[in-house]
Amino acid sequence: VQLQASGGGLVQPGGSLRLSCAASGDIDRIGIMGWYRQSPGKQRELVALSSNMGSTEYTDSVKGRFTVSRENARNTMYLRMNSLKPEDTGIYYCNTIPLGLWGQGTLVTVSS
Repeated sequence: VQLQASGGGLVQPGGSLRLSCAASGDIDRIGIMGWYRQSPGKQRELVALSSNMGSTEYTDSVKGRFTVSRENARNTMYLRMNSLKPEDTGIYYCNTIPLGLWGQGTLVTVSS
């Protein structure tokens, strides 16, 4: 299954964005999917994950602000990002866990 992230853009601090991760196949068969972020000068990090059993987990820096969800009918995973901060700036990718091939990410820039 190939995954492709989209929905990034320029947003002011405090704003919101929703990212989408479209899959080429059935995501209800994928046990765990994750959203990753690569910020300038930093290593790529896992920020949120979603299991096909309904559980979710988040890295501490985004807890309470980001929400990951799946829509199986559309084979799509989402990342709703609220109260965005400049440090949320980066390229966001989606992937499976264990990792598959990396698709093209989507750039999120939080700046006034």
